[in-house]
Amino acid sequence: MEDIEFRWTDGANSDFQVFYQITEDYYSSLVGGEKNRKGFVPFNASAEIPDVLIAYSQSKAVGCAGLKRYDDKSSEIKRVWVQPENRGQRIASRMMQLVERKAKEQGFARLILQTRPQMTEAVRMYEKRGYHIIDNYPPYDKLVGAVCYAKDL
Repeated sequence: MEDIEFRWTDGANSDFQVFYQITEDYYSSLVGGEKNRKGFVPFNASAEIPDVLIAYSQSKAVGCAGLKRYDDKSSEIKRVWVQPENRGQRIASRMMQLVERKAKEQGFARLILQTRPQMTEAVRMYEKRGYHIIDNYPPYDKLVGAVCYAKDL
């Protein structure tokens, strides 16, 4: 396994901006194009994600995960992504561990996230980490094909 360095930043970080666009394109491809996501794009603005973790391998950004306050009790995990060529090294799981720790340090009682069932690797990782399906929370309660998860910290 390669040595991976993790750095906290924010949604304005240039490496995160690259991943943000990659994930936007990927999520749009899952639902038949950006037109089918227009109502949800405003809820996912990168600049509104205050805590972003970037994974680096040999100084190259290879993954990201964001953390954004949802309400007084919950923080939402955003944009968990690892480049395809870097998968299989437990980078996403290690990022999740760090995100969970940060949310707990910030005083949140639980983490929530939204994904899609066809993202089988992500779903498997979330469930292995103790996340369970919950009713879809706004704005995802109106997103066909979305599934939401939560984990108490």
